[in-house]
This record gives sequence, C-alpha cells and structure tokens, in this order.
Amino acid sequence: MITTRGVDVRVAACLLLSDVTLHIAPGDRIGLVGRNGAGKTTLLATLAGRLRPAAGTVTRTGPVGYLAQDSRAADPSVTVTGRILSARGLDTAVRDLRAAENAIAESTVAAAGDERAQRRALASYTRAEAEFQARGGYPAEAEAARVAAGLGLPERVLDSPLGALSGGQRRRVELARILFADHGTLLLDEPTNHLDADAVHWLRGYLAGYPGGLVLISHDVPLLAGTVNRVFHLDPQRATVDVHNTGWDAYLAQRAADERRRTRERANAERKAAALHAQADRMRANVATAVSARSMARRADRMIAALEPVRQAERTARIRLPEPAPCGRMPLGAIGLAKSYGGRAVLDGLDLAVDRGSRLVVLGPNGAGKTTLLRILAGREAADGGRVVPGPGLRLGYFAQEHDTLDPDRTVRENLAAAAPGLGDGDVRHVLGAFLFRGDDADKPAGVLSGGEKTRLALAGLVHSGANVLLLDEPTNNLDPASRTEVLAAVGGYPGAIVLVTHDPGAIEALRPDRVLLLPGGDEDLWSEDYLDLVAAG
Repeated sequence: MITTRGVDVRVAACLLLSDVTLHIAPGDRIGLVGRNGAGKTTLLATLAGRLRPAAGTVTRTGPVGYLAQDSRAADPSVTVTGRILSARGLDTAVRDLRAAENAIAESTVAAAGDERAQRRALASYTRAEAEFQARGGYPAEAEAARVAAGLGLPERVLDSPLGALSGGQRRRVELARILFADHGTLLLDEPTNHLDADAVHWLRGYLAGYPGGLVLISHDVPLLAGTVNRVFHLDPQRATVDVHNTGWDAYLAQRAADERRRTRERANAERKAAALHAQADRMRANVATAVSARSMARRADRMIAALEPVRQAERTARIRLPEPAPCGRMPLGAIGLAKSYGGRAVLDGLDLAVDRGSRLVVLGPNGAGKTTLLRILAGREAADGGRVVPGPGLRLGYFAQEHDTLDPDRTVRENLAAAAPGLGDGDVRHVLGAFLFRGDDADKPAGVLSGGEKTRLALAGLVHSGANVLLLDEPTNNLDPASRTEVLAAVGGYPGAIVLVTHDPGAIEALRPDRVLLLPGGDEDLWSEDYLDLVAAG
C-alpha cells in the first residue's frame, strides 16, 4: 500500500506535479498515463522511494517491487536462476544446501569412521535444508521457473550468467525477479519492452489477477485495457493528476465526455456573458442605469472567470530524420562476422551488404544477436572474427535501444551539441524545440529523462548528422502514441538506407522493407508479408 500527501515532483527547476495526494491499495491496478515528459517515470520512481519528493510525504506499507525503464541486472557472473531466486533469498539458501550436500559426501569418503565429522556435516545439512524449506523450497524453485518460462526465458539460458544475455533477456530476468518476489505492491515502467507476443499475453493474464497493488506505465493499449481498474492521468499543463476510478475503456469514454461537457459549458457561458456585456453597453449611456450596467458587466466577467481554463492540445514532436549525404552504391557491408558470449555463438560467419537506399529488417528471437549486430556495425562493439566494410561516402547514424549514445551526466543541450558539433546555440535550441525540449528542459541532465524523452533526444541527434545509413534498434520503445506516429512517418519518408531491429509491426509497415535478415542463422531473403508473424515473436 502506498499513500502520498501533498507531493510535489520536480526535475531540476521544472515543476512536473504539484500537491499530489493519492492512495494505492491492494487490488488497485492503476494505469499511469500521460504524454512523454509529463512526469510518469519520475512519479513512479518517487512512489518507489528511488527519488525524494520536492514537498509532501510518501508512505509505503509492505514490500514494493519496482521495475525501472532502464533497469540493469546485478553481477554479470550471477546465473539467471540465481538472480530470480535472490528475490526471496533462495539463491543463498540453495548455495548453502549444495555446499552442505558436498560436505556430507566428502566426510563420508575422506573421514570414514570419523562419526564426529559426519555428524557435523549432517547437522549443517539439516540447518541448510530447514532454511531452504523456510524460504519456499522446491515449490518456490518451480514457481520461479514458471515465471521465467512465461516471460519467454528458455530453459537453456537459466544456468547462463547474466553477462552472456542480450539486453532484452536481462530485462526479462529483472521483471521475472520482481514478479517472483511476491511484493505487496508492484510499480512497473514499460514492462512489455523486449517481450514477444506470447510473453505479453502471459504477463497480461498475470497482472489481471494480481491481488496486491499495481501501478503500470505502458503504451501497450491492449495491456492497459485488459489489466487496469483505475487510471491516473498526468496533466502537465495543470501539474496535476486526474484520478479516474474506472477501467481503461470507461476512462477513455469519460475523458471524451468531460471534454464535450467543458466545451459545451464554455460555449454557453461565453454566449450568456456576451449577451450581458451587450446589454451593459446599451445601459451605460443612460445615467439612471449606469450602475446596473457596471454590475452586469462584472457578473459577466465572473461567469467567464469561473470556467475551467481551456486545456490545450498536447504538443507533438516534429520528428524528422537527416537528409542523407551522397555515397557509393554499397555504403556498408560486413564479411564473416562472428561474436560469442560465454562460449555461445550469437553471430557465426555473417555476411551483409547494405545498398544505397535499401531497407533491411533484422528478425530473430531475443538473444539471437540482433542488437549485437547493430552495435558491431556501428563500431560500438568489436567482433570476435570477420570485419565491417565501410563503403565510399559512408555516414552512419545509430539509435541504441538502451540509449547508450547519450551521456547521462551531460545536459540535453550538451548531448545534442556533441552529436551535431556544427550547430550554433540557436540552431541547437531550435532542433530541441521541435523535439519538445523547451525552456528549462534543455538544461536537464540526460540521466533524469524518461525513456520516451531519451528516445526523442537520441533521434534529435541524428537530424543534422547527414547519415546515409541508419541503424535503428527499437526506435519506437517508450513513445506515446503521437510521438510514435511521428517517428514512423519519419522512417517511412527517409530516403537513405535503414537497418531496423523492432518488435513493433507498425514500424515494419512504415519501413516497407525490401529484405529481411534472419538471426541466429544469418539467412537473408526478400521481404514477404509472411515474415510479419516473426516480428512480434522476436
């Protein structure tokens, strides 16, 4: 259970939310919604205790599980199973139990006849087993495996170290750990990022039946529609949270009805006020009625002042991609690329040719090497074998799904200036304004931005790059619907070459690919609509 009283939420000098009072109880499944930059991620981190409110109090009762947008798993040497079990302390209990089993075996072999050593080993095993059972024992291990399977973590990776996994797989591990922990309240920021269609379906069913409190940030409308029973809408113009105690469909209908009501009330009040002012103007000419005229005009003014302020339409980023510089017929290629993690090959002798203006989509399951391929092509990671072949006039633009092209300690303005060093300060501010970074937003450190804001900033860095080959890794993650539409339109209209990794079928439709690269095998084929089934499954 979480209660806030009079909470203010700020990022640097910018007030995002003012005097917020909320209550989240067991059984509440809340959709936290609003445009990118409204403060959803910051509010969720404040509810979780990761950030302190600028004013007011946040009271948490019982354990709280928090999945951040940019969550990073712990020690890369820890196994997947160990990381998930650590949520209940079972990883330590399992290690102690295995050590006690080994000690019994060793005492039996090495200390034959030494009953004292055998009794000590047995007593140690008994204590370890009691601790293991107290933390859930074998049924808990089986439950952890079920959660992992539901989120699409195959059995073959459960004993792998985290360092051998892809970014998408590591985030699945963190989500599995939080769900397995059995917290009283869950705070989940874009939990469907990196999930395939089957995993999203499983998560929807899990969350719909979750008995504790749940606060969910997601741009996955079917997930919201199938899960939430309350909606908190963040209105950045009024710096407030509108609470709707309804499910998703009823919330949408209620918002539309409220907007129609406000429009009708304002029209009626303005019509009545205009009539009163007109009457007052006629009465002012007569000395006997001048006082009444002034009173009538004041009443008309009060009528307008009592109306709710007009709610402006939410701003939409004007996203565009660079005008590509001239280049040769084949600006980018690769020969025999190979890459392994933890002894497992993700790329093995991959050949690739990216022609001028071509549109290639890379498909494959999580962990197949899609992000690794783009990182190698972008020069962000070294291949174990083979080589990247830059063609004549190549200019690369790279969008990383983890936003690691951004420096979290630099401000928004400094990040863009570093990405486009030829821009003057006025041009930098103009580009930032087009991507909805205005006023004090430009001076925020990139590290405090939401996932959607980081996506917009990274895309802004491409605008003046002159890139003629774009490597785009999940460019629509974390975006609100309006910004996503802008990104897809920009992708569809870009005349240069694009290599795209995505789970978003809409991004594929916007790209209109001519070829597909299938990983992990590295097979290349002409694009066919038949491959769309692999997009959401990847």
